[in-house]
Amino acid sequence: MNKYLAFSFGLLAFGSLPVSAQRLLSLDSCRAMALQNNKELSISRVKQDVAANLRKSARTKYLPHVSALGGYEWTSKEISLLSDEQKETLSNLGTSLTTGISGKAGEIMSQVPASVWQLLGSIGITPEGIAGNLAQLTGGLGSSLNGVGQGIVDAFHTDTRNMFAGAVMVTQPVFMGGAIIAMNKMADIGEDLAANATEQKRQLTLYNIDQAYWQVVSLRHKQKLAQGYLDLVKKLDGDVQKMIQEGVATRSEGLSVSVKVNEAEMMLTKVDDGLVLSKMLLCQLCGLPMSEQIVLVDEEREDLDAVELAPQLEVEQALENRPELKQLQNLVDLSKQQTNVLKAGNLPQVALTGGYMVSNPNLYNGFQRKFDGVWNVGVLVRIPVWNWGDVAYKVRASKGATTIARLQMDEAREKITLQVNQSNFQVQEANRKLEMTKANIRKAEENLRTADLGFREGVISSTTVMEAQTAWLQAQSQKIDAEIDVKLSQVNLKKAQGVLGD
Repeated sequence: MNKYLAFSFGLLAFGSLPVSAQRLLSLDSCRAMALQNNKELSISRVKQDVAANLRKSARTKYLPHVSALGGYEWTSKEISLLSDEQKETLSNLGTSLTTGISGKAGEIMSQVPASVWQLLGSIGITPEGIAGNLAQLTGGLGSSLNGVGQGIVDAFHTDTRNMFAGAVMVTQPVFMGGAIIAMNKMADIGEDLAANATEQKRQLTLYNIDQAYWQVVSLRHKQKLAQGYLDLVKKLDGDVQKMIQEGVATRSEGLSVSVKVNEAEMMLTKVDDGLVLSKMLLCQLCGLPMSEQIVLVDEEREDLDAVELAPQLEVEQALENRPELKQLQNLVDLSKQQTNVLKAGNLPQVALTGGYMVSNPNLYNGFQRKFDGVWNVGVLVRIPVWNWGDVAYKVRASKGATTIARLQMDEAREKITLQVNQSNFQVQEANRKLEMTKANIRKAEENLRTADLGFREGVISSTTVMEAQTAWLQAQSQKIDAEIDVKLSQVNLKKAQGVLGD
């Protein structure tokens, strides 16, 4: 019987395709391809690079920053240092002065007594003559003074309708209330958070690959089992048909065996379909075309339980390895630093400034039409005085978020502790079930051997043989399931311990 089953299994070792057309894959090669081609893992790596660049960006906040400004502006009016009335007064300075002198001279001459004018007239001096000479004198003086006044107005002309300006500024933070230090710590934590997220994705990718790999192995073994069972019932069907022809078996027995043949064929069809779909999933996880013909190394192994168990780590060590807990700790630390950033809003901020400014027109030399500038150095101090408690409320809210993150981490620790203990129990239970199925296999094979021998001797009916075959099939199937359970329980334990892939 065993030789017959081994021969049947060997026919299906590599499927219908030639070996040269199939790709042979081991669990390690599947893992390597999955880690290389997994899109989510690639995204996590990019996020890790983003976090590293953000950390470098945060470091620059300690250093002085230099900025350059430049601009041009045209205005419809120029800047005027004199009002229109002042310009009018200066332009008519001589006229106003001569008018005043003439008026004052006329007033003086009107107050001179007539006797004086008679005396002056005897020597040729008359009011008209004096007025004429005075008008001639003040006329020339008025023109000169008007020119001087207009020159003053022209000197105050700024010509600022076309203005050019530029500046180079240097700013060096001195004290920002601890905000820069907190932001740099947040950047460091963010980089660590991205690394832990990448590790979590890596372990999840390996976990999915292991699940898909052993699912394919399980279905392949069940395919060989289903084919072997089909061969058994077909052989029994042929024997029964011969017995019917010889008149030592009834047609009813033949129909019963034929039904078993149909059931075996349907079971084989379902297993074949499941195997194809499982291999398609494995190819997708490995980054291979889903039509790729693959053969797994463990498909042809007789026993799958000959592997090392996962290391029995202490729960605390397992908690230290889990990337999920590390991420939650990162979130707690981020929340604390966010609180420090908010607290900085109530503290003074000091910065040094310096630079060089240029302008055209030159503001430092009478609006001269040429570029010129000035150096400057200063200290900028910002002191919050009153904000209606805005910062205090934000700090309280941030502390509440920190408390929530810490509680979530504590809850996760409890769940992971339970998961590790459950996984340890499942590994032990899977191994016990495997030992039980091995014992059942020996009994089922002996039962099938005696039933087959009794049927050949004519002392056992075909129904008893079919029952023995069904029991053998069930025992073999349970053994395959138990072997796969051992594998998967070990994978689950490693994942729970945070050492999957190590």
